[in-house]
Amino acid sequence: MALTPFTKQQLLPQEEKLEVERQRGDLFIGLPKETSFQERRICLTPDAVSALTAHGHRVMIEAGAGESSSYSDKEYSDAGAEVVQDTKKVFGCPIVLKVEPPTLKEIEMMNHQSLLISAIQLKTQKKAYFEALAAKKITALAFEFIKDEDGSYPAVKSLSEIAGTASVLIASELMINQKIGKGLLLGNITGVPPTEVVIIGAGTVAEFAAKTALGLGAHVKVFDNSITKLRRLQSALNQRIFTSTIQEKTLLKALMRCDVAIGAMRGKNRTPIIVTETMVEHMKRGAVIVDVCIDTGGCFETSEITTHEKPTFVKNNVVHYCVPNIPSRYSKTASMSISNIISPFLLQMAEDGGLESAVRCNRGLKNGVYFYHGLLTNRSIAEWFSLSYRDINLLIF
Repeated sequence: MALTPFTKQQLLPQEEKLEVERQRGDLFIGLPKETSFQERRICLTPDAVSALTAHGHRVMIEAGAGESSSYSDKEYSDAGAEVVQDTKKVFGCPIVLKVEPPTLKEIEMMNHQSLLISAIQLKTQKKAYFEALAAKKITALAFEFIKDEDGSYPAVKSLSEIAGTASVLIASELMINQKIGKGLLLGNITGVPPTEVVIIGAGTVAEFAAKTALGLGAHVKVFDNSITKLRRLQSALNQRIFTSTIQEKTLLKALMRCDVAIGAMRGKNRTPIIVTETMVEHMKRGAVIVDVCIDTGGCFETSEITTHEKPTFVKNNVVHYCVPNIPSRYSKTASMSISNIISPFLLQMAEDGGLESAVRCNRGLKNGVYFYHGLLTNRSIAEWFSLSYRDINLLIF
């Protein structure tokens, strides 16, 4: 008789098993107060909480969690949330929603088999974070990995839109700076030559920076090594602007003439340095550099990380603004943006009968899962930290 891994019972004809219809599930969500340095955003606005509680879900929020986004505890309690002082109680909820990834101390407060939805900020993570999640058998979803129907990343995109728009508004403020600022109005006044803005990169940040600068009447030049991205940018702006691939001579010429330079490049691991210190030395006195990609290293050689409290420094007579996490400066707008992306996913998850069913039905959501019941399911994280991983498609059918 041939050897077989099945028992005699298993080899007998089995009755057909039909898929059980999805049952709607109720969610119990915890919103803790953000403790990370300079983090002022929150994942759900009172309106989103109201929508969730109207569908019969529970939301527990730590007192004061929404204050830095200009939302009071009263607004949350009026929306149906339970406001509590006890941090441990909030982290004890089956679903924990955070903007920043939790600290090891915060993971310690979470229950086994909980669901964590937050950013992951891979570049700042350590191996211990993933080990702590594994020990608690936590299922974790990252904002940055969630995909939309069209394959784009909605959370990354909307925060890039804020950062792009903000970069030009910040530059316009810095140009009025009394000590070294040029006292220039970032706009086009009749009879006065327009302000020159150079944008390095042609992604979402660059697109929204260009839209804002053009809207104010500035003269914009965009540099990127991808012709496809430059072409896409041209059509998104609905007008022809100066675009060029990154050639040192052309870029230097543009930098020497510009009043504002914005760094909006994306690199695979670290942003490549495009502008050297020598090039910065050739820039006009009082010109402004806003390095939006400082989160991943910055594309100006002279960039150094600054804070929201002390955002600028002057080097080679050029004002540098190098604050990571620019959207946090506009905390209410950023919170609304995150909330509008997360709340439909949560409502859909409940309709589908919990995360397992939701992930089965929604490929974009499945892409967001990087930990599943304590098992790492994301290949890029596994390679980055030399950890073993399982393919999520083999865990969820």
